Amino acid sequence: MKPPKAAIEALIGGTHADPFSLLGVHEGPKGTFARALIPSAETLEAHDLAGASLGPLTCIDARGLFEGAIAGPRQPVRYRATRGTAEWWTTDPYSFGPVLGPLDDLLMGEGTHFRLFDKLGAHLIEHEGVSGVHFAVWAPNAQRVAVVGAFNDWDGRRHVMRRRADIGVWEIFLPGIGAWEAYKYLIVGPDGTTQPLKADPFAFASELRPQTASMTYAPGKPDWGDEGHRAYWASVDPRRVPISIYEVHAGSWQRDAHDWFLQWDRLAETLIPYVVEMGFTHIEFLPISEHPYDPSWGYQTTGLYAPSARFGDPAGFARFVDGAHRAGIGVLLDWVPAHFPTDAHGLARFDGTALYEHEDPRLGHHPDWDTAIYNFGRREVASFLVNNALFWAERYHVDGLRVDAVASMLYRDYSRAAGEWIPNQQGGRENWEAVAFLQAMNKAVYGAHPGILTIAEESTSWPGVTHPVHEKGLGFGFKWNMGFMHDTLSYMARDPIHRRHHHDEITFGLMYAFAENFVLPLSHDEVVHGKGSLLNKMAGDDWQKFANLRAYYAMMWAYPGKKLLFMGQEFAQRREWSEARALDWELLDAPAHEGVRILVRDLNRLYRDLPALHARDCEAEGFEWLIVDDRENSVFAWLRKAPGAAPVAVIANMTPAVRSDYRVPLPHDGVWHEVLNSDATIYGGEGIGNLGQVVARDGHAVLTLPPLGTIMLRGEG
Repeated sequence: MKPPKAAIEALIGGTHADPFSLLGVHEGPKGTFARALIPSAETLEAHDLAGASLGPLTCIDARGLFEGAIAGPRQPVRYRATRGTAEWWTTDPYSFGPVLGPLDDLLMGEGTHFRLFDKLGAHLIEHEGVSGVHFAVWAPNAQRVAVVGAFNDWDGRRHVMRRRADIGVWEIFLPGIGAWEAYKYLIVGPDGTTQPLKADPFAFASELRPQTASMTYAPGKPDWGDEGHRAYWASVDPRRVPISIYEVHAGSWQRDAHDWFLQWDRLAETLIPYVVEMGFTHIEFLPISEHPYDPSWGYQTTGLYAPSARFGDPAGFARFVDGAHRAGIGVLLDWVPAHFPTDAHGLARFDGTALYEHEDPRLGHHPDWDTAIYNFGRREVASFLVNNALFWAERYHVDGLRVDAVASMLYRDYSRAAGEWIPNQQGGRENWEAVAFLQAMNKAVYGAHPGILTIAEESTSWPGVTHPVHEKGLGFGFKWNMGFMHDTLSYMARDPIHRRHHHDEITFGLMYAFAENFVLPLSHDEVVHGKGSLLNKMAGDDWQKFANLRAYYAMMWAYPGKKLLFMGQEFAQRREWSEARALDWELLDAPAHEGVRILVRDLNRLYRDLPALHARDCEAEGFEWLIVDDRENSVFAWLRKAPGAAPVAVIANMTPAVRSDYRVPLPHDGVWHEVLNSDATIYGGEGIGNLGQVVARDGHAVLTLPPLGTIMLRGEG
């Protein structure tokens, strides 16, 4: 039966909301019937996939609409089209059945589908005997969605998708296309307005900026060799093993000869051996997911599932992770579920409505970054983000996620004045929807991937960030200790003559050091936006700056908590960090800078080798004050300890005066070996110390404390 004229006009004009109801192959009471729209064809003959003719179709509209009865059951068909002497073949995408099934509908509708990255996006598959790409996208309020790309001349009339009405997902299988096809979605909103072409929220690869199309691609790699690494981390309690993190911005650690980003394979050849030699346990990358704007450092991402094209193809990132694991190094990613940019090709008003974000700017606009805030209370949005966390762990074997801007998620009034935010149902400022999302994410990730770490950047005193969800915590493995960073850097910036008046900037942190599982972060945030490098934060002239920095690092590595240091600070970078240039590696030719690098290397090795320094990082039993109140001399001394391990005494002298005959209580008599002295000549210091060891008698030892120096003593037995 010939379709109504209005339906024909809609089909040919690309405005029909359900072309699958008219096009393709259908079974009816009189047998199998086919209808196809092949513009410019004069004749059309249907064939099965094996090449056998199923019969000709009749042209019912000169603009290329054909229909007719064909032999056999409903099946995918290929058409032999002719015009004059020209002949071509095309496989009909409308003759294929759906790929998604009822179980997908159920789980997506519930927001409990933990394999969305296997279902949504663009997948290279074989379907009903044909290789091609299955496209699926969530756009529940759209009138019509089409996939466009070079394969159809970016023509939104050619491949309008099938709508799964119950869940608002649109899908289509396009036979005969493969990897590295650029594509976007053409979406007509509920009011009939065509949206800017949208990149795929689940795209596994993207074009290099400034281009913004998604790319068909199969993520991950098939031949991993990191079983031992993953088994180790699944077998240990991360709170009780050494974790020392080297934070890296992949675009500016080093650059190539043309000042372009190093590709993943080149980064693997240089960065991994460097991190191994330096003794770090993990590399943490600032966000590597696709983002349009370099100065955002990756924190304004438009492609959560796609490693950025800046560094080569996604398989290169998989090879990097595998190589790091084989070398014993974990890989952590900064992850940004708090907000997203409003670029036209991204998630903003994706289907013509506030789909991923809130409609009301008091909930949906982030004033600090001029970005959109995810609607965590919408189950499909929360599921999108939970699946992204699972995706990186599964497809790229990442060892953990450092979750950015958690505080901004937890509070409805974050960075907002009175009247600029909406209280929760109880009248409070807490964002309980965000809390539920973070709990769900942590439960899903830890449940599916033993050995993974999640780390919260949470700058307030929200209770239970690293407590289990079943104890009403957020469920993170670790939390950045922002108080440690703030207080200790404030102390180190003071002239030593004034430090006696601010003694508690060092001691206060031990009042709460075990309330959470902490990472001590000296991150990129401390060396940008006019803050200067860590070296230039230190008080005094150049000699004092270097001595202060060395003493500070040694104190930090002996302080309870896991360690994190941003790239370049391990060799005392002088300039403030910029994403637009490589680090100043030439500084290593200067002995003072090389000395700091060697110190950080040795600190990492001591931290890894001495259980007293790491095995009780997150438990009060691993720490004991030896001297807490010598504010007049600005001296601090404490003991690090762990069951069955030799204790380590830590003494820091934060003035430029040498302290001779300084009495320090120690827990047992005997020889204590000086295993580290930040004033050693190899580190650029003056070599003032204790000739390698001291002897404790009657519960104390008499020491020489180097100026602006920290020493560590390991007790025998």
